[in-house]
Amino acid sequence: MKINAKEFYTADDLAKVLQVNIMTIYRYIKAGKLIAHKIGKEFRIDKTEFERFLKSTKIN
Repeated sequence: MKINAKEFYTADDLAKVLQVNIMTIYRYIKAGKLIAHKIGKEFRIDKTEFERFLKSTKIN
């Protein structure tokens, strides 16, 4: 079985990139605005999901 390597971010990674508190990222996940996978005790967000999220928040 071949598994395609995907790039994932942690909630902490995204908080640093977006310069927001990590709780903001958790709120986005809980609200369904950002889709995440829970692995152990941490969330992982796929790179393409993060890009989709950014596009959805774009204002003209």
